[in-house]
Amino acid sequence: MAEASDKSVPALAAELWDLVRAYAKQETIDPIKGLVKRLVFGLAGSTLLSVGLVLLALGGLRALQTETGSTFEGNWSWAPYLIALVGTVAVIGLVSLGMRKRTKP
Repeated sequence: MAEASDKSVPALAAELWDLVRAYAKQETIDPIKGLVKRLVFGLAGSTLLSVGLVLLALGGLRALQTETGSTFEGNWSWAPYLIALVGTVAVIGLVSLGMRKRTKP
């Protein structure tokens, strides 16, 4: 037969409450804190990468406009903009490929 506990009912209730509260914290609050931390770092990283990509595209556009001489003058004045746009889209595509989850065979 099981032995009777020496603890009173209020002590058992308090112990149960502490146990439930600790479990709830472990299973809800701690994962949410981890999620918020990852979200903050992700947003900061994506913001910095976006600003960097814009500055890189503008730098490339400026280089094409000033360093190519008379190549992109007249009817070809739109070409540096297209080249900068294609380069930006290519970088975005490479980043998107890098973000995919890798599956194990």
